[in-house]
Amino acid sequence: MNLGTQRRITKRIKRVSRRNTPKRHSKGEIVPWTEALFAAEILLLHATPVYYGMGVPPGDGSAVVIIPGFLGTDLYLMELHGWLGRIGYRPYFSGIGLNADCPNLLIQRHLNETIARARVETGRKIHLIGHSLGGVIARSVAGQRPRDVASVITLAAPFRGTVTNKTVLLAAEAVRLRILQEHGQGVLPECYTGRCTCNFINSLSREMPSSVVETAIYTRQDGIVDWRYCMTRNDEVDFEVPGTHIGMAFNASAYAIVAERLARAQVSG
Repeated sequence: MNLGTQRRITKRIKRVSRRNTPKRHSKGEIVPWTEALFAAEILLLHATPVYYGMGVPPGDGSAVVIIPGFLGTDLYLMELHGWLGRIGYRPYFSGIGLNADCPNLLIQRHLNETIARARVETGRKIHLIGHSLGGVIARSVAGQRPRDVASVITLAAPFRGTVTNKTVLLAAEAVRLRILQEHGQGVLPECYTGRCTCNFINSLSREMPSSVVETAIYTRQDGIVDWRYCMTRNDEVDFEVPGTHIGMAFNASAYAIVAERLARAQVSG
């Protein structure tokens, strides 16, 4: 892809995004159809020097565990996984499978095992990167085990509350009913809602430990969730990029920020 094509793709993403940015911030004004532009973000990513590790701080070999979003698996994070390896980190897929189960159980049965393995194999604290619901899970894990986590980076993750479009809400309710049917007494009645009182929710409500470097990357053109819920409201932690919710996993601007923040959080043990 030549430079002219790259610029045209970038201009189109910004132009369509501006045209569909809500003037007021309410659930009804989230515009999901703009999410189709994520395909352009993948093309743009491959055309940028960042994708090939150029112009970003090098990694130190520490582990980075990446966590997929709602209804996603580790497979769609392969681009992020490969890029982290190219810039000098040791990336790990979460191992949680399909992210459509009780987050508390996903952490206990799968993610904690991945984190423990990464910790042993690298001998250092690990970094967590989560996309969407995966970012919410990442923040909860950091609250549960701060001695093991050096940093948490969230990509369009609504960790301060969930305001989303009706289709996503219906899908979440279907998942909740399946969780209750499958796990029965193994989960709380309010599982998969903000009213749940499990360890996942309790950990999420805590202040981020001062030892953990946090980063929240968001886009105002988010077509899935209200972008305001993806921020900490701390200018030193929050970073805005142009693009889509889905495309955040392939966003060149987000990748550049990720590299800078990981470098800031590098630790020896």
